[in-house]
Amino acid sequence: MADQNTLLVIDDKLDNLNLLLKVLAAADFKVLIAQDGEEGLKTANYASPDLILLDVMMPGGIDGFTVCERLKSQEKTQDIPIIFMTVVSETVDKVKGFQLGATDYITKPIQHQEVLARVNAHLKIRQQQIQIQEYAHELEKRNAEINGFAHTVAHDLKNPLSNIINFSEVLIEMCATQKINFSELIALVQATERSAQNASDIVDALLLLAAVSRKEPAEIGPLNMSDIIVNVIEQRLSDVLSQYLADIEQPMTWPIVHGYAPWVEEIWMNYINNAFKYGGSVPQVRLGYDIQDRENKVRFWVRDNGKGLTPEQQAQLFTPFTRLHARIEGHGLGLSIVRQIAEKLGGYVGVESELDQGSLFYFTLPMNNVNN
Repeated sequence: MADQNTLLVIDDKLDNLNLLLKVLAAADFKVLIAQDGEEGLKTANYASPDLILLDVMMPGGIDGFTVCERLKSQEKTQDIPIIFMTVVSETVDKVKGFQLGATDYITKPIQHQEVLARVNAHLKIRQQQIQIQEYAHELEKRNAEINGFAHTVAHDLKNPLSNIINFSEVLIEMCATQKINFSELIALVQATERSAQNASDIVDALLLLAAVSRKEPAEIGPLNMSDIIVNVIEQRLSDVLSQYLADIEQPMTWPIVHGYAPWVEEIWMNYINNAFKYGGSVPQVRLGYDIQDRENKVRFWVRDNGKGLTPEQQAQLFTPFTRLHARIEGHGLGLSIVRQIAEKLGGYVGVESELDQGSLFYFTLPMNNVNN
């Protein structure tokens, strides 16, 4: 059921208020009333109605034009549609009303069908305006990410591609002069492979971010978290694990949650990989979970024994194309992907950290129905 729209009627005549209250309430609107301009201003500020019906001529206080002008001068109320009400016999400067920001006029005596038609029309227009504003905000956000994307591609791909070019030139020179040192040759080929893999990883991450941004996962269902983590540690991060000689602890069993396995695997891969890189000299990595009964979710987490993060650094996390540790190679996309994946799957992400106390990165997923 759609949310009930709230209307505010400001009129000094009790008969008019009663009539409009009856008509609008019968049409399933929530109706607030005020009998003078000051009361109407106060009500509009605390209730934030979806539309205001405002009498133009209200003797003994501020008139409708003044009320409209003050409402339109305040950020909280300036976007609320205002329909002026006036008696047919009254001479009213309608142009002034529109200049002050009114959206329409209706005349008294009130015609039920006319009032409902105009109210519904302007509520629909307002809803469309809100949707356009939300779309514009989302578009602005996406444009900012695209700008970040351009800088990331230019910066992050430049290094590995430059390495590949340089290594290739050395290899060509070796072959041309026939001065081939096989141990040096092997080292160059391995370095070229690492640079190419780095470039490939960056492209894969960007493609994944684009996929997460534009569509829903194909198959949401119960997850076998043990299998996902084993694949991350023993397959995707095996080389990194051997490089850092990390010590890993995790529960014997995991709760069943709902999600999309390939995307959840990306979350674990990013969190665990960061724990290896940013942990202590010998990374101590702890995996775990907490049941969030009130939210009907499970919070999964990765704890490291690194240097920890300042509040300022924490505030920059999960934002596309940002880095906290320039000394570590990385494409600045991982935590942004983590955030978007978790949100698409009905969860959220976060971090708990103190300097010299390590960090705990977490994400939540909905519990499987069988656990409810």
